[in-house]
Amino acid sequence: MRAREADKEGFVEHGGVRIHYEVYGDGEPTVLLMPTWTVIDKRFWKAQVPYLARHHRVVVYDGPGNGRSDRPLDPAAYRQDNQVAYALKVLDATGTGRAIPVALSMAANWALELAADHPDRVHGTVLIGPTVPIAGPPDSARSAHNRVDGPAPELGPSQVPALGGDPPEHWLKYNREYWLENYDDFLWFFMGQCFSEPHSTKQIEDAVGWGRQTSGEVLVAKSHAPWPDNRTLAGWCERIKSPVLLIHGDDDRISHVHRSRVLAELTGGDLVVLEGAGHIPLARDPVKVNLLVHQFAERFRAPAPRRRTWSRFGHRRKRVLYLCSPIGLGHARRDAAIAAELRLRHPDVQIDWLAQHPVTRVLEQAGERLHPASRWLANESAHIEGEAGEHDLHCFEALRSMDEVLVANFMVFHDVVRETAYDLVVGDEAWDVDHFLHENPELKRFAYAWFTDFVGFLPMPDGGAREALVTADYNAEMIEHIARYPRIRDRAIFVGNPDDVVDERFGPDLPMIRDWTREHYDFAGYVTGFDPGTVADRAALRAELGYRPDERVCVVTVGGSGVGHHLLRRVVDCYEAAARLVPGLRMLVVTGPRIDPASITARAGLDVRAYVPDLHRHLAASDLAVVQGGLTTCMELAAARRPFIYIPLRHHFEQNFHVAHRLDRYGAGRRLDYDDLTPDVLARAVADEIGREVAYRPVESDGAARAAEMLSELL
Repeated sequence: MRAREADKEGFVEHGGVRIHYEVYGDGEPTVLLMPTWTVIDKRFWKAQVPYLARHHRVVVYDGPGNGRSDRPLDPAAYRQDNQVAYALKVLDATGTGRAIPVALSMAANWALELAADHPDRVHGTVLIGPTVPIAGPPDSARSAHNRVDGPAPELGPSQVPALGGDPPEHWLKYNREYWLENYDDFLWFFMGQCFSEPHSTKQIEDAVGWGRQTSGEVLVAKSHAPWPDNRTLAGWCERIKSPVLLIHGDDDRISHVHRSRVLAELTGGDLVVLEGAGHIPLARDPVKVNLLVHQFAERFRAPAPRRRTWSRFGHRRKRVLYLCSPIGLGHARRDAAIAAELRLRHPDVQIDWLAQHPVTRVLEQAGERLHPASRWLANESAHIEGEAGEHDLHCFEALRSMDEVLVANFMVFHDVVRETAYDLVVGDEAWDVDHFLHENPELKRFAYAWFTDFVGFLPMPDGGAREALVTADYNAEMIEHIARYPRIRDRAIFVGNPDDVVDERFGPDLPMIRDWTREHYDFAGYVTGFDPGTVADRAALRAELGYRPDERVCVVTVGGSGVGHHLLRRVVDCYEAAARLVPGLRMLVVTGPRIDPASITARAGLDVRAYVPDLHRHLAASDLAVVQGGLTTCMELAAARRPFIYIPLRHHFEQNFHVAHRLDRYGAGRRLDYDDLTPDVLARAVADEIGREVAYRPVESDGAARAAEMLSELL
């Protein structure tokens, strides 16, 4: 899912080559995100577009050879003069008088000529890792081994850096014949060099995917286009009178930082060196690059009047910003309960919620205060639903592919905490905030508490070596974050108890998950979000909810996302067979806020309802529940001591490992696999389980109070 869709798109044509462009936002000034070497398309700006488009107008386009633009094999299409002409055509087509060109690597040449020879079209220029005709250090691996001409080298396959990287002689793969014969291997090598930073597996995979949209033949054509010389470059720099900002990683293996140091002297521009960064920091360090580009662009906009209020110590109300994961409604239920307990300890506290649908529905009904910036958040639930198949959600891969959404939402968060002084930020599985605060620790200006009910990404058995690698890589990065910046999380709170943590390893040569979690987390016990005592009198509760004593009530629910509609239909298909086995069976099917109840046909004995705000009461009143493998619903049933059948989503590592482990510990629920879920099998399971006496381990009822006490200490 895209974090933001284009407001306008189209094509321009120059020299018979069609170039695709997109326009986002309407603020001024306009930021022109230029293409780079044709090996990747304009999607490499995906982490910049949503944030910049909230503050400025953004124009982005594909260069020739990739994306939605043409793929000419005539080297002339890739010449310097034509590359500048494409940019001018796009500016004209989008009605852009002046813009701020932002150029990565090779595109620095086009941006510099644009600023030098068309000063009326340029406010200022941002160059990131510029690859320009300035010689780099002769002892670099690229300088020593790069041979674009000659026969293709005979070398082994390239490695992702997490597996050890490639030897320097693999730069021989930067070779025309090798592109034609071993293009895919070249991509893995080259993108591994672009992302020299540890834990860059996702960025490398993205870039390889973009590279596969073009071909070795296109790269060969581009390589035959004339390259500007040093004298031409010096002339551009001499004629540029507008401001220039240079951003360069000091571990750039494609274009040495020396080039930016020389350009800064030639243009009088500002240089920001990113220590430890590689060639594409806009993907690996997107928050820092976003802020640098935005701050530069602000120089060309008249300052708007601002009104601020400052309160001295002891007078200001305590303020809390609460972030609640929208992937399932369980987070909202428990967080609302924790917030209520926090107010008992701090009656004057102001709690603002930065939240998305369907969480907003729960919070609005609870009378909570939604921050207006919530409207800018890209919806994570929609992304998850888009990644799901038939009762199949590769949860880890869905989270990885949500990186664009997470960056966009962190930037919204950053704007909120920059404008308002919060005493405490609470993030309930707010993956974006936790990750990017550790990546940008200088942005933390508040106490911060992190909540989760599982620790550790685990590979699915059929994921093979690649999945084992990338899950371990993500875990290793998280462990390194905590070790390097323990001050970021003022409190890390596990929703559960130490034995609820799986007894597995984070990955080869990494710690055991349970041991590490005991060392780095406090334990609140489980937070049900309701007082089990209020549903203890089942007879009274059933009467209040309209269930007759002679009815056998089976509640079917699949959580707050739209992922569960296949399971709902399969359970409904078993109703007739189950009703024959269970006299008086009444099945209540709850579709939730993101599934259309009209998609399920109601009939005698089978009720279909949309979102039910007091679902825990219906679960407690039921004789049986059939649910997905989500932790919240399963633990609500365990707390209410009701029998239930749970069917974990396929490839959902949390439901298959973490939740299943916890339910086994409580002795709760009967697990079925979706692949075996025929109407007869499910009907028989319903008949066997309905009304069964259970002997679950007790679920504590004070988890919300314990969690709130931990938060209270931070206020």
